Parts: sequence; C-alpha cells; structure tokens
Amino acid sequence: MPEIRNSKVMILATNGFEQSELLVPLQKLKEAGANVDVVSPERGEIRGWKHKDWGESVAVDKTIAEVKADDYDAIVLPGGQINPDLLRVNEQALKLIKAFIDSGKVVAAICHAPWLLVELDAVKGRQVTSYHSIKTDVKNAGGKWVDREVVTDRGIITSRNPGDLNAFVAKVIEEIEEGSHSRQRAAS
Repeated sequence: MPEIRNSKVMILATNGFEQSELLVPLQKLKEAGANVDVVSPERGEIRGWKHKDWGESVAVDKTIAEVKADDYDAIVLPGGQINPDLLRVNEQALKLIKAFIDSGKVVAAICHAPWLLVELDAVKGRQVTSYHSIKTDVKNAGGKWVDREVVTDRGIITSRNPGDLNAFVAKVIEEIEEGSHSRQRAAS
C-alpha cells in the first residue's frame, strides 16, 4: 500500500454519517501513514448510521471552528442521507469545504456527500458520481454524472456507495501523493 506519511487529512462529518464511509477511510488513511482528524460542528462524539439504524459513535478530534483548510492536504466527506443534509445548511462547514476546493487540495465525497459539492456549485462541468438517488441533483447543478465506482476530475474525487470504498480510499491516497491540483484547475 502506498504511504502518505506526514500528510494531514480531515474527515468532516456530523451525526448520521454512513458508518463505513467514515470508519473505513479513517482506518485505511491512518494505515497509509496519514494523520487524520475527525472534524464536526459539535464537540464530543458523533453517531453513525448503519444500514437502517443508528450505529457506533466516533470521537470528534476538532470542531470546524478550530481548523482551517491550510492545515490539511485533503478533506474526506462521508455520505449517508442525514450527514450531508445537515452539513449543507451549515455555513461554517460549507466555507471550509469551499476553501479546500478553491485551494486545489484533494476533496473526496462519497454516496450522498456530493450534495455538499452541489450546494457549493462545485460540480458544474465536472465528471461526478454519487449515490444514484441524487444523480438528478448532480445533473441539475451542471455535473456530468457517470456510473463508476470512483471518478476524479480536477482534484475532486467522488464514489457511489460503501461498495466502492476500496477504490475510493485508494484514489484519495493516490491524489494526496500527487499533491495540489491548483495547476490542473487553472489550466482547464
């Protein structure tokens, strides 16, 4: 497995995140050598969603107010229906995600998390995938929706669902190794 030692990755989530979409990237990114912080609007713990009921709680390392995009190499946005729906109405969360996008840093969104990219008008003209139920939202926001396990377009990585997690995390690691995509973004 590639190593991304000394890289800093933020996983931004709140209550209702799809459990595997936070826990699998957290574990695999740490195994690859990254320093990973779980960041949330609230302190303490946030609770996941597993299949059709509440799942495990995860400790929050830092609140949104305590972090800035400049301190990280990448941001991972887990899905689930509840988590991104709550975050897309949180102005602090949106400003933080936009700072990652504007800087050309790696932004990775899985399942319903591309809703956050739609909210920020960040899918227009990009190839994107997502959970199939938000395909129309992506298209209406100007995204070019495709049905593939992982899609990367100018530093933004998207995946469809928990079944795509291995490909999703592998692509996140690869993109972190490559570094900032500000040059690619400026060239397009």
